[in-house]
Amino acid sequence: MLIVKVMGGLGNQMQQYALYRKLLSLGKEAKLDVSWFYDEKAQANASAPRELELKRFVNLPMDIATEAEIRALSGNGSVFAKVAKKLGRSKIFEESEMYHPEIFSMDDRYLVGYFACNQYYADIMDELRRLFVFPKSQKEEVIAYNRELIREMENPEEISASIHLRRGDYLEGVNAGLLCGICTPEYYRGACCFLEEKLAEEGRPIHFYVFSDDPAFARTCSFGTRGEKITICDGNTGEDNLLDIDLMRHCRCNITANSTFSFWGARLNDNPDRVLVRPLWHRNNQTPDPARMRDYWQGFALIDRDGKVV
Repeated sequence: MLIVKVMGGLGNQMQQYALYRKLLSLGKEAKLDVSWFYDEKAQANASAPRELELKRFVNLPMDIATEAEIRALSGNGSVFAKVAKKLGRSKIFEESEMYHPEIFSMDDRYLVGYFACNQYYADIMDELRRLFVFPKSQKEEVIAYNRELIREMENPEEISASIHLRRGDYLEGVNAGLLCGICTPEYYRGACCFLEEKLAEEGRPIHFYVFSDDPAFARTCSFGTRGEKITICDGNTGEDNLLDIDLMRHCRCNITANSTFSFWGARLNDNPDRVLVRPLWHRNNQTPDPARMRDYWQGFALIDRDGKVV
């Protein structure tokens, strides 16, 4: 059996779930450990309290590991587990690189990581698109807001493109050093210019839809577009925030932040003419190899913090 530990925010949970589905597609016995969300100590040590948001998707199938199954593979911090780790016999596998293809040949392991690399599950993306069914808001005004935006995004007279601007917890504590300074103003200007040049021959204007956890700040930003239309999308708040991923996926083009939230907006985009853009870097403590990144993130244009395509 393989058990995937689920932790972190929504985008990370979706990645861990995607790896779980990939393992199942290979005929592996796989389950999810969701105990992290109910562990007071783990929540206290997290950068922000988190909830199990996977359960918000409609009828998402999940096989949850029992406490006994988790203990058998992880040891749950026991003395025996610590000794086994020192002796190199631990059944816990912790992610240390962007991509670990050896996972697919493993058995009887407890897998810990965020598994952000698109290569893990790119070949089952159609299945994931079917499984991640977004809920309807409980608020009529939010339902109407999303319906109208989707109608605009599918307007054949324009090319729709999402832009994700992540701030919030990225500006706080240890995250500031790890995650800030990657999606610079130059990155966004370079990404917008890349789309404008790539799609110029179509002769249609690009309508940029900006998603941010700080919409007031987003309104002060200049994305360097050539007079293109810009809409700040701020109607999905609180429990409805995951609907922003659904809106992003309805755009033909997606400019992501170094954020798994907008990665999923791009991944779930099934437009055959989609154009996807992501930053070359994800964290400041990881130096990316452009050749490997192009292999790991096929279908995405990579742009560095200076706004250059690599």
